[in-house]
Amino acid sequence: KEVFVFSDLSQLEGWKGPKTPETPVFMVAQTTFQVTKWQECAAFIKKGYTNAKIFDTICSATWTRQQEAEDLSQKCDLMVVIGGHHSSNTQKLAAVAAKHTRCVTVETAKELDPAWFSGVQTVGVTAGASTPSSIIEEVLNSMSEEIRDEMSFAEMFAESEANLKPVFAGKVVEGTVTSITPNEVQVDIGTKHTGFVKVSELTDDPNAKAEDLVKVGDKLDLVVEKVNDQEGVAYLSRKRLEAMKGLEEVRKAAEEGTVMEGVVTETNKGGVIVLVKGVKVFVPRSQATMRRDEDINALVKQNVKLVITECAGRKIVGSINKVTAEANAAKREAFWSTVEVGNTYTGVVKSLTAYGAFVDVGGVDGLCHISELSWNRIKHPSEVVNVGDTIEVYVKALDTENHKVSLGYKKAEDNPWVKLQNEYPIGSVFTAPVVSITKFGAFVRILPGIDGLVHISEISNERVEKVSDVLKVGDEVKVKLLDVDFDKKRISLSMKALLNDEAEDAE
Repeated sequence: KEVFVFSDLSQLEGWKGPKTPETPVFMVAQTTFQVTKWQECAAFIKKGYTNAKIFDTICSATWTRQQEAEDLSQKCDLMVVIGGHHSSNTQKLAAVAAKHTRCVTVETAKELDPAWFSGVQTVGVTAGASTPSSIIEEVLNSMSEEIRDEMSFAEMFAESEANLKPVFAGKVVEGTVTSITPNEVQVDIGTKHTGFVKVSELTDDPNAKAEDLVKVGDKLDLVVEKVNDQEGVAYLSRKRLEAMKGLEEVRKAAEEGTVMEGVVTETNKGGVIVLVKGVKVFVPRSQATMRRDEDINALVKQNVKLVITECAGRKIVGSINKVTAEANAAKREAFWSTVEVGNTYTGVVKSLTAYGAFVDVGGVDGLCHISELSWNRIKHPSEVVNVGDTIEVYVKALDTENHKVSLGYKKAEDNPWVKLQNEYPIGSVFTAPVVSITKFGAFVRILPGIDGLVHISEISNERVEKVSDVLKVGDEVKVKLLDVDFDKKRISLSMKALLNDEAEDAE
């Protein structure tokens, strides 16, 4: 593959590249390349080739230094660039500054020439990101001996000594937001380092955008995560600082037994993880819920209250149960002091068994028997309710000595026998499906949960030897209500009576 090296737009314009615009072209920059020149060249390539892939590899710290040199050189009579004469970084800074004012470069203080400062009112100083701070200090001290003004360079240096303050991992700093990109925020931390905070270090929200979290000029409390003195860059985190502060609060809460609040973020085989003040607290399975059969996955994304039971280094353990148990004790006391048969409560279904559902009605679990869940015949409570459902129940019976509560769920107004009495008087005629066949007749479904018997003798005027010869399950038959025994829950129906009625009508 052809490789072409260029230093500016004029050289790139002289390149005799592929003639077809669709040809893939790849362009990459030296890390210290001048940004403005790079932008001009990138625009030229994009215009000429539709499949151009441009990799912006210019160091962010280098770009920041060039911007600072650009601004500073416009305010000074002389610019001094400190760095290696053969350093690309130094040459780029000098080229940027030379566009606006006179510029010189030095590697050490010995290269300073007193003649440079004759008649100069304002001098600007900049240095490459990899220039040691000791050399910068040496140059500034030497310059102060050459120039005497209201404030010497030594005094100016002392005033801005924050620029040489040590920056190290774990140090807490205050940063001022200077620029915002989609993936990170640039901050001024008052030193020679340029600070960067990734969006992931600002928040746990993966969908958050930097511009929605901070604005230029905002001041942020941050902690240094990593320092690159060669490039003059410091990587910072707000999340880690909040976690550090949160850890102190968690430790204090562990000592004092204070109740804390957090959000359950995940579950594992041993229990759940609760995020408290940015600190991950492990809650064992036995301390997460009041019952072993409760689904701990239902706690995920829920706000919970807990106490810290152990805080030793990275091992932080908590208990939700202890807080829940105390709250439930107070609720139980209030419940038993006011409960009466017939009271209605809004409860939460906590667990299901083959014989019913246990419902929390305020710190007390009452049993709603399977027969009290529905007027229809059901095989399991899950046909009516599920764990976690909020339902309205009423107290059917109390055992205050053993602290047991029997609950009802099905409503009297939904009783199908009451509906039958109100809507189906004796003599009513209606069509209904056959739901079962027996030797002595067929059962017909009148209402959900209520079946009536058409005796074999009431099927036809002719003798019926076998019911299945005349009827089968699923047939829709027209019947007449002959009699209802509400005490024994028995209903008599007839198909033959309708035949006789039709015959009489015909006569």
